Amino acid sequence: MWTNSETRAAARWLLLIHQLPAKPAYARVKIWRRLKGLGAVTVKNSVYALPANAETQEDFAWLVREIAELGGEAFVCDAQLVDGLRDGEVQALFDAARDEDYAEISAAARELASKHTGADLATQVARLRKQLDEVVAIDFFGADGREPAGGLVSGLEAGLHEEGDTVSATETKTPTDPLKNRVWVTRQGVQIDRIASAWLIRRFIDAAARFKFVPGTGYAPQPGELRFDMFEGEFTHRGDRCTFEVLLGKSGLDDPALAAIGEIIHDIDLKDGKYGREEAAGIRSLIAGIASSYNDDTQRLERGAVLLDDLYSSFTGKQGGKQGSK
Repeated sequence: MWTNSETRAAARWLLLIHQLPAKPAYARVKIWRRLKGLGAVTVKNSVYALPANAETQEDFAWLVREIAELGGEAFVCDAQLVDGLRDGEVQALFDAARDEDYAEISAAARELASKHTGADLATQVARLRKQLDEVVAIDFFGADGREPAGGLVSGLEAGLHEEGDTVSATETKTPTDPLKNRVWVTRQGVQIDRIASAWLIRRFIDAAARFKFVPGTGYAPQPGELRFDMFEGEFTHRGDRCTFEVLLGKSGLDDPALAAIGEIIHDIDLKDGKYGREEAAGIRSLIAGIASSYNDDTQRLERGAVLLDDLYSSFTGKQGGKQGSK
């Protein structure tokens, strides 16, 4: 069964309101760097926001003291948004900022992957991992760029330890029994890779699958749960493969139609044009339409499943019938 996503309560925010003197000039740069390091976003001139919790409150408290030492003034408010700006709009600011960070990491990872060798490659990969971990620490809502960036860095690390070939050689031999009758957990606000992966799970891997939608950060899996398209999940991006492709390999499904769908999902999700699938633009638009029409994750999966059933039928030449799970 599809399980409804959790109701989202009104968010609480910490707002730092501050003013700095014109001199010394370095003070503004210093405070801006500190705010960036904390993951804060601008909601208005000199007003910065963080999600309200004990850790962020302490971070802002130290920053208030630092601003005062530089000759400025600052105070912190614990607030709920009432009018003029919605919680979702503020969250989008955080996600956009983190996606920029992840895009830089992904670009650096792809550049390193093209080098293949080099005396300092391990050092550069370790530096990139540290950079990724720092961004993840301030990714409060699980931005979409996290999984692709994490997969690319993990792929580099696997290559350094000569694990890539071993993983690829054994993936198709992984038994599917442990994947049956499970609770499959993913992030709220499902989009293309999660929608397609859920369809793949239900249709071809685990006919009795139950889906659970959780916040993008801070979730501790329960016994028997399998996470997909989540940071550190059992099934998520690996190297330059999206979650759908990883699931396809792990489950041992040898189906040209599913492989073709995987290429489309890859091109939409990773936006790297690796396969150049001409169907990607149309499927992207249809999935975007589903996401904009339905806020509920269960409905998104249901509507997406209809679309993917039709797409699968078009590749197999089968009309009207549905192939059961294997």
